Amino acid sequence: MPDVTSIGSGLSRSREWLRAHPTAFDAGLALGVLACMITGSFADPHGSPNGPTFGTRSPSAISVAFMVLGAAALVLRRSRPQAVLAATGAVTLAELLLEDPRAPVAMSAVIALYTVASRTDRPTTWRLGLATMTVLTGTAMFFGSSPWYSQENIGLFAWTGMAAAAGDAVRSRRAFVAAIEERAERAERTREEEARRRVAEERLRIARDLHDVVAHHIALVNVQAGVAAHVMDKRPDQAKEALAHVREASRSALNELRATVGLLRQSGDPEAPTEPAPGLGVLDELLDSFRKAGLPVELARADDDGALPAAVDLAAYRIIQEALTNVRKHAGTDARAEVSVVRVGRTVEITVLDDGATKTAGAPGEPGGPGEPASGPGEPGGGHGLVGMRERVSALGGTLTAAPRYGGGFRVQAILPVTARTGADGEDA
Repeated sequence: MPDVTSIGSGLSRSREWLRAHPTAFDAGLALGVLACMITGSFADPHGSPNGPTFGTRSPSAISVAFMVLGAAALVLRRSRPQAVLAATGAVTLAELLLEDPRAPVAMSAVIALYTVASRTDRPTTWRLGLATMTVLTGTAMFFGSSPWYSQENIGLFAWTGMAAAAGDAVRSRRAFVAAIEERAERAERTREEEARRRVAEERLRIARDLHDVVAHHIALVNVQAGVAAHVMDKRPDQAKEALAHVREASRSALNELRATVGLLRQSGDPEAPTEPAPGLGVLDELLDSFRKAGLPVELARADDDGALPAAVDLAAYRIIQEALTNVRKHAGTDARAEVSVVRVGRTVEITVLDDGATKTAGAPGEPGGPGEPASGPGEPGGGHGLVGMRERVSALGGTLTAAPRYGGGFRVQAILPVTARTGADGEDA
């Protein structure tokens, strides 16, 4: 028993091939129509008193020529539907006028009329359909040897009418399906735009809430702190009360900030970390994690173990982490990496080198990713690896270079000032 899945797959491939080669389909259709017309020309509907007979008559040479011409015209029915309808209609009209008994050349005109109806608008279908039905049926009724009400004449009228109706129905269904798909796409775009709009509105609302919370309580703190400073020497009890108000206002501000920011959290988000931020002090542990993951890493340090500002320390750690992550992901399984941390005057230099076969510093599609040259945040690419590193370095007033190495590999180097723009940690080390 044949495999139903295989048969279905074969039919699907055949349909796809025919859609991709419409002329081949029309040529096959033309051959099929020609075979049907020639076969039908041997049938005589009035061959005997008992009914139709087959083989009691045969088509003439001119009828065969008409059938060949009508079928051949169908090969162009998609590209020139109205011209094909005119040609098949003319051939059918000539057969109705010149030959008796008649061959079923009208079959080609019926298919051409269906094609016109399925590929044009409804008014055109009405006009051409009525014209075809009237001309062909009228010619058959008035110039044929059979009575005007014979079944051949009624059949010609019915088949042309059904061809026009069927073509119009197919066209309407195609238009309906296209409209449904277009509405679905538009609805999807509308949903995405609505979601973005709601996100923007929610962010604006939260920003306003944060502004109100901070501004209100900071104003209270400022007022009470001023009162405490004014009466500290003469009225210490009142100063103590003012400081208590300061503490209460700051506590309220923290609670409201926690509640407002908590709205942004989702179920399943990890709790806020309580451990200190990582830095170069735990660099060996970071490198060990990459070594256990299969990336050989060598370390060279010449920073005298001097303490760095917290922001610089964290940025150096994150740059090394991101660069090694990119090496592990994109530089190949046999890649090796080298990390150096050097303190030079009032700067610290972080360098990460690798020797992978396909050298990248970013994910696919990022600046520096596969098939992309290393580039800055504003250049084409759209990734976030190098962008994040550059933003960290720029925030501290440093510089970052990332580019392929001569002979293969990739090099990432960051130069961070020790006295950087680090906010609270901006003092000299």
